[in-house]
Amino acid sequence: MTLVIGDEELLADRMVSALIAAARTSDPDAQVHDLFGGKVEPGELTRLTSPSLFGDRAIVVFRSAQDLTKDLIAEVVAYTKRPSEDAVVILVHPGGVKGKALVDGVKKAGAAVLTVTKLTKAGERLDFIKNEMRNSGRSISAAAAQALLDAVGNDLRELAAACSQLAFDTPGKAVDEAAVARYHRGRAEVSGFTVADKAVEGRLGEALEQLRWALGTGVAPVLIVSALAGGVRSLAKVGSAPRNLRGGQLASHVGMPPWKIDRVKRQLNGWGPEGIAQAIQAVAVADEQVKGGGTDPAYALERTVQVIVASRTGR
Repeated sequence: MTLVIGDEELLADRMVSALIAAARTSDPDAQVHDLFGGKVEPGELTRLTSPSLFGDRAIVVFRSAQDLTKDLIAEVVAYTKRPSEDAVVILVHPGGVKGKALVDGVKKAGAAVLTVTKLTKAGERLDFIKNEMRNSGRSISAAAAQALLDAVGNDLRELAAACSQLAFDTPGKAVDEAAVARYHRGRAEVSGFTVADKAVEGRLGEALEQLRWALGTGVAPVLIVSALAGGVRSLAKVGSAPRNLRGGQLASHVGMPPWKIDRVKRQLNGWGPEGIAQAIQAVAVADEQVKGGGTDPAYALERTVQVIVASRTGR
C-alpha cells in the first residue's frame, strides 16, 4: 500500500506511473485497475486484490481518494493492516482536510507515503523546464526558460506540453529564445485558452471558429489539448471544493488565484459532476490521439470540443 499525497497533479500522476512501472518489472502482465474515489463500490478493493486463479498480480489505483466514503475508508485502512501479497494498491490524495481520516488511518496502518512537493517559486518552475528539456535530450538557455515560463504560465501540465513540443520541433540540441518566440508569441497561446473558455461555456460555434483559427496559425495541437484539459480540470477543482471555503481558503484549496476562481465559478453554470467527468474523459482521448494515437489531430480536437459542449447540461 502506497499513499501519494500532494496537489501538484502532474507530478502526482508521474509518481503513480513510476510505481506502476516498478510493479510491472516483476510481473509485466499485472492488470491495472484505475478507479476514482467517488465511484468506488463497497467491497471493490477486496474483490480486486483477491488472489487470481491464474496468479496474476493486480495494481489498484485510487485517484481522488479524498472522495472515498466513510465505510470505504474503513475498508481501505483495514486492508492496509493486512495487505495482499498479490496486489499493489496506490492511493492518490491531494492533501488538505477532506479525507484526512483516510490519510491518518493508512499512515498509522503502515502504508508507505510519498509526498509530492508543490512548486511555488518561479525558480522551481524554471528548474522544472530545464529538467523537462534535459529529459528530452535537449538543453535550454536561462533566458529561453524564462521566456517560456512568461508565455505559458505556471501550470506544470502546460509547461510540460510546451517543452515536449519545443524538443520535438526545434532542430539542434539547444533551445534558445528565438525558438520559444516562434511557438509562443502570446496571441497563439491566448487562442488555445480561448478555445477552452468558449467550449466550457457551451459556445460551440465560437469554440470551433477559434480552434480552426488556432490550428491555421500554427498552434500545436498538443498545446490546445493542454488548454482544454486545464479548463475542464478547473471546473472539477472548483466544483468539488467544499462550499464553506471562501476567499484565500478556497484559493489555497484549489491552487488557483482568486481572479481565476471567479471566472471558473461563472463557467460552472450548467455543469454537473457527470458532465465534467465526460469532458475529462474526452480530453484524455484527444491527448492520446494528438500524440500519435490518431491520424487526424484536427478532427480529434473538433470532436473533443463538441463532446465538451454536449456534456454541459445547461442547468
